[in-house]
Parts: sequence; structure tokens; C-alpha cells
Amino acid sequence: MLLLRFVVLPATLFSAKPHQEAKVVREMAKPMRYAGMTACRECHADEYDAKLKAQHRTIGCENCHGPALVHVADKTDKSAFPPKHRDREFCLGCHGYVSSRPNGFPQVDGGKHNQGKRCVSCHDPHDPTPPETPKDCSGCHGRIARIKAVSTHAQLACNECHQVSEQHFKDPRSALPSKPQMRQACASCHDSASKAPKDADASLKRVDFKAHGRTYVCWECHYAHLPEGPK
Repeated sequence: MLLLRFVVLPATLFSAKPHQEAKVVREMAKPMRYAGMTACRECHADEYDAKLKAQHRTIGCENCHGPALVHVADKTDKSAFPPKHRDREFCLGCHGYVSSRPNGFPQVDGGKHNQGKRCVSCHDPHDPTPPETPKDCSGCHGRIARIKAVSTHAQLACNECHQVSEQHFKDPRSALPSKPQMRQACASCHDSASKAPKDADASLKRVDFKAHGRTYVCWECHYAHLPEGPK
């Protein structure tokens, strides 16, 4: 059995090391295509510095412009110039609304947002800060906006429950909106003792907060953006 294990049977059946070594050899044999982001700075310092301070700072130049090793090696070869994408479909590849993308990621509905206009007519790709501070939450929270639109909270403004500073619209991650922490936030509208006017259009549901749910906070059972649905 020892002879079979160590002599007859190949090592690849028992160890990942031969596979790892073969993978390194295969990858090293592939021709290089990318120059790396720092290689772009030599000739494009203004664009590089602008991107480094903006929302696209974590995206490599070649992510949008394509492999640039040939261009860096011979800057006079016009056939190797990296392309400049100007069509809106290219930008919508990342910023078009997709429900699986995380909340807070800037997304737009390509069929409604400045339809027919190229993105670069308003946004500098290296510093895509919008010309005007957005006020519509759905620009970044598209999935939540679509869920809320079909709920009984459809007419409820976001800032009724969330306190949002002006800084959040300029640099979202530096100033996050507040979220209700206590049952009283929901009780102000949904407690049977509340003096808030009833909204028939929203089918406002009221309960006795002293007996309902005991000490649980409401969002342990109800999703605030679709409170009538299962959680």
C-alpha cells in the first residue's frame, strides 16, 4: 500500500501543490497586456490626480480604457491609443439599475435619467461628481425606492424616518443617514393612541403599542419599506 501511495499514484491526487505550481507556469507564459495605473501618471498627471481625489479613485485607468502596455511602450503608435468611451451604455454597464447591486451604489434608470444624453456631457469620468447635488434618494437607493413605491409607505418621504445631512449628498459614506432606533419612531403614526391624522389612501394600520409586540422593535418583524409584506 505504501508503494501504491507514494510511487504508483501521482502526487496530484493527494496534494494541491503540483496544481498550484502548474498554474503559476501557465500564467507566467501568458503575454503581458496591462501597464498598471501608475504608468498613466507620467503623461496624464491632471487626469490621474483628479481621479485620485474623486469617487472613481479605486478604479484603474485600464478598467475603462482597456489594456495599455503597447501604448506605454510606444506612445507614437496611434493604433494603440486607449479608447475613450463616450456612449452612455458603457457607463450604464456599472451605473444602470440592477437590483442585486448594493444599496448606496450610484445607479440610475437609463430609460428615464437624461434619456438620449451622453453621461460625459454632465459628468467628468475622472471626477464624476454631478454638477448639482442630487436630492432624489432613488439615485443611489434604487432597490429600496422600487420596493417602497408599491408599499403603504409609498407617499412617506424618506426624511420622515431618516435624518440626512447635506454632506451625505456630496460624499455619502462620510455622513450616513440616521435610522430610527426605538419603537416610538413607528408609534408616532401607528399607535392607536397617536394623534397623527389617519391616511386612508395609505391604509394606515394602528395597533395598541402597549400590548403589541411587547418590547420588540418594529423592524424585527416588519420591513420598514414594505411593512405589510413578510420579512
